Amino acid sequence: MEAPRASSVYEASWEVCNKVGGIHSVIASKTGILKEQYKEYVLIGPYIKEKAEQDFIEEDPPKEYAAAINALESQGIKAHYGTWLIKGEPKTILLEFLGISWKTNDIKKEFWESHQVDSIFSSWDFEEPMLFSYAAAELMLALEENKAIKPRETVFQAHEWMTGFAILKLRNSGSRIKTVFTTHATILGRSIAGSNQNLYGMLGRFNPYEKARELNVTDKFTAERAAAHASHVFTTVSRITGKESEHILGRKPDVLLLNGLDLDNYPSIEETSIKHVTSRNKIREFLAYTFFPYYQFNLTHNLTFYLAARYEYENKGIDTYIEALRRVNEELKKKDTERTISAFIFIAMPNNGAKMELLESKNYYRHIKSYVESKSGEIITRIVNSFLSHEERNGILTKEFIHEMKKDVLRFKREGGPVLCTHNLADEDNNRIIQGFKEAGLTNSKDDKVQVMLYPAFLNGNDSVLNMEFNEVVAGCHLGVFPSYYEPWGYTPLESAAVGVPAITTDLAGFGRFIKEKTKDLGEEKGIYVVERDGKTKEEFTESLYQAMLKYALMDHAERVDHKIRAKELSQLADWKHFADYYVEAHNKAITKD
Repeated sequence: MEAPRASSVYEASWEVCNKVGGIHSVIASKTGILKEQYKEYVLIGPYIKEKAEQDFIEEDPPKEYAAAINALESQGIKAHYGTWLIKGEPKTILLEFLGISWKTNDIKKEFWESHQVDSIFSSWDFEEPMLFSYAAAELMLALEENKAIKPRETVFQAHEWMTGFAILKLRNSGSRIKTVFTTHATILGRSIAGSNQNLYGMLGRFNPYEKARELNVTDKFTAERAAAHASHVFTTVSRITGKESEHILGRKPDVLLLNGLDLDNYPSIEETSIKHVTSRNKIREFLAYTFFPYYQFNLTHNLTFYLAARYEYENKGIDTYIEALRRVNEELKKKDTERTISAFIFIAMPNNGAKMELLESKNYYRHIKSYVESKSGEIITRIVNSFLSHEERNGILTKEFIHEMKKDVLRFKREGGPVLCTHNLADEDNNRIIQGFKEAGLTNSKDDKVQVMLYPAFLNGNDSVLNMEFNEVVAGCHLGVFPSYYEPWGYTPLESAAVGVPAITTDLAGFGRFIKEKTKDLGEEKGIYVVERDGKTKEEFTESLYQAMLKYALMDHAERVDHKIRAKELSQLADWKHFADYYVEAHNKAITKD
């Protein structure tokens, strides 16, 4: 690793102590390693009381911070200094910034006059992060003015447009602090792709300002572009995002900050096998009480596929996943096979709790299981004695036991068919995913070989149905499918591989391109499959995705184990132990800039 030149690094993100998306994983997972590189490494985030109470311990700030914090309070900004309870336990400053909201229009005016940030028609989703970012800049300026830091040896790094305003304010104030701006996905690129336009085919062929006006993201686009140009060092998270930024933001990245994982926090290959069996059994229990009240299938021949993403139907390839599942379903119906696929889509959405019929079936199932467990000792004794005495084994189950079980099974049965969604959505019939299931004929009928399930609850271990955390659920699956069109990096296939679950990604994802480059000389793909999507029509890509999913669906157990081992091995390529060097490189470059 290159020796760090900075003595202090302050890193700001809207997702410090505030889990919203993938940037939270970037910040949290690398902190332990980066903290070791610097004399002072501090994170800056928004103070959101209910979230801070979960994993933030407030402490008395160092005495050298006192004057700066007092200066902030006189402006209406309250700083909470303490420790974020993640690996590495970094010192963290969370800011209450609503006290400066009266200055909103003045701040907008300042950034328009200094950097042409066009926010005249913006709303709170723009103004809130702008105020936080402005407060973060005021914190850095107060530390600089009160000599709590050595500005020429200090780097301030801002993640995404939401904190890029801080760089603009530091520039406007003549600060000597060095700055790094990181865009994880350009706001305009995401908007173009999300509007079902051919982003990568259009690059260089449109005026970004005109396109931003067309898509109503002028404020965020101009803020992001200004931060990219105002920073001493500009970075992105992948080559494909670098190419996008060069065209849209008008600046080529100085350094690529690839996103990794702290793989010391993930199970070994031996442990993944144990975790898989434990979690798989919990998922099979879910499948039993969800489907068996209506019809049965052999769970020992069932594989679980999953897609996890934010709710962007085309960007995340949800449309192609559903269509590929339709084709897998039709093909498996033609074959003489007991293989079935249970395909989940895990996307957190507003919901009104788990569906009552699902909870009732779960309770009936648990009652049946509990009754069998209560009689298990007696049944085992009868089995052992019948073998030892060479007696007929017809009487192992008593008439009373059989009678009670028949009654319970009758109560367990239900009319109709299995649900397509585990939780109550406000307007389920008009949900695009539910509509996609129905249009593809994936209705969870008895004849289907592929069962589908939208799971709109946040997987935090307390959702009333699975009650498992995300990594626990992933460990119990057999294949992760992430067919994204727009994916600047893509943590999900990496997270999948890290727990020994093979994954499918695309060459339009930053991680997909990284893996493709690293494995190009290895011959047959194993563990992580990179399906070509760059330059392909949707039909061509969907067919390739279908073929990859079908191939995995028909593998035997030994082949799947081989792919699990390879997936785990490949995840090691993206350990922060390798990628943290890029952050040090970016910080060092910033130190050398005037």
